Amino acid sequence: MFRWLFGVLGLIVLLAVGAFFVLKRDDIPYATLASKYENSASRYVDLPGGIHMHYRDQGAVETPGAPPTPTVLLIHGFSASLQTWEAWVPKLGAQYRVVSIDLPGHGLTQAPAGYQASIEGFRDVVYAFTQAEHLSRFAIVGNSMGGNVAWEYALAHPEQLDALILVDAAGWPHQNEGALNTSPMMKLLRNPTLGPIMMNLDNTQLFREGLRAAFADPSKADEAMVTRYVEMARAPGHRAILLQLQSNFSGRREASDATLAPIQTPTLILWGRHDHLIPVADATLFHNAIHGSELKIYDNSGHVPQEEVADASAATVMDFLSRAFARAPRAAIAK
Repeated sequence: MFRWLFGVLGLIVLLAVGAFFVLKRDDIPYATLASKYENSASRYVDLPGGIHMHYRDQGAVETPGAPPTPTVLLIHGFSASLQTWEAWVPKLGAQYRVVSIDLPGHGLTQAPAGYQASIEGFRDVVYAFTQAEHLSRFAIVGNSMGGNVAWEYALAHPEQLDALILVDAAGWPHQNEGALNTSPMMKLLRNPTLGPIMMNLDNTQLFREGLRAAFADPSKADEAMVTRYVEMARAPGHRAILLQLQSNFSGRREASDATLAPIQTPTLILWGRHDHLIPVADATLFHNAIHGSELKIYDNSGHVPQEEVADASAATVMDFLSRAFARAPRAAIAK
């Protein structure tokens, strides 16, 4: 009997090991990813700490003798990349310089081995980028995790900001226990045992389910988008950083009325009413906590209105920025 049980257990272990190696996916070299996902606006800059950051600098350019062109800095969410903003670029770029970045562990940005990722760390990387690229004044925009980075930036460096725009932003404490866990991908990645295993396997279906949950219309998460997310996550070192972020979310500074009260930067809050990842109720929490903020909720959008309702959300942003930049001391701003 015991011999039979040990035989069955041995067979199960053998099959499990075999399945792991069949499903295991190796890293994709940065050069391979760059050949597919760079465009003519792609640039790179080396930052302190060994970060080799990928960014795009697009939109309006400086006119000699004219006032400096206002700049908009865009920060993506967890496991995303700067591509999430591309539908906005031609619209905002008609009037503004549009700079989008890939955070460490995302897109085409390279981080050194052992990089310790956190919201505060990302905030500091963004600051280092603005110093390297001589961005002294700008509007900062963040979606989801990038929204958390953006409001942290507004608290740390208000002197640089003409405007703050939060798009379905993360940060309120109940998110870790509630809405974000509705994503099957997030549940598995947060499991300390299964997370590291799953990240090394073919997780296409997990990404597909997570992306479909991000849209009010799941069909908008097409296969090209799924492939991009899956491949970007397989850049060298990215999977370790994504897992690290999942475990570190509980240790970040949480949003609260007291935390956000010091923000005096003109602020716009955008949200999709059908956001299944971060509840639309959080939009009102941000709106009430940030004095003088403006709020816009889209009835036909989920977690990424910059993609799902690009025209409507960009129009709202353009209207807001025209007023925010008009109030800013543009004559004193250097590119």
